[in-house]
Amino acid sequence: MRIRTVLTLSAAATAVLLAVPQSGSATPQQAAGRIAKCAEKVLQLRAGQSADARVVHIGVTNRSPRTCTVDRIPTVTFGDLDGAALPTPAGESGPYRLGPGRTAYAAVRTITDPADPEARRVDSITVSADPSLFGRSFTAEQLGTGDAVLVWEPVTTWWKPSVAAADKALGLG
Repeated sequence: MRIRTVLTLSAAATAVLLAVPQSGSATPQQAAGRIAKCAEKVLQLRAGQSADARVVHIGVTNRSPRTCTVDRIPTVTFGDLDGAALPTPAGESGPYRLGPGRTAYAAVRTITDPADPEARRVDSITVSADPSLFGRSFTAEQLGTGDAVLVWEPVTTWWKPSVAAADKALGLG
């Protein structure tokens, strides 16, 4: 019985694949009505310390002439520490549309209390608009955080259309 079910599903999947038009002019993403992922070379990433010493603002700009997508949750890692900033609100990966020339913003709270004795110090953070891309590293000096970035239980917002919206998502604005 189990084998028959698998064979039936396999035959049905094959029939669906054969029924889909094989046009050379449309990519599979276009045929499905989806927008392509942004290529790393068309993305410009920025990061810098906000007025709040606990928060780093990040941004990604689509420099291509077409709308494309990045992951709705930026990937932010800290020096040689394991793990990445957790998203707030909690959620799963998904596409975020970024129009030509448009910029999306996120706020990253690296630490809740800068005086926390458990704070780790790293010399850089790496930001990526999508976990499948390498992203860009920013030194503490480039960020404007001094000699180190203090980090303990970091969180990041999802991409937002403005810095103010990103700050609001962290409860700052």
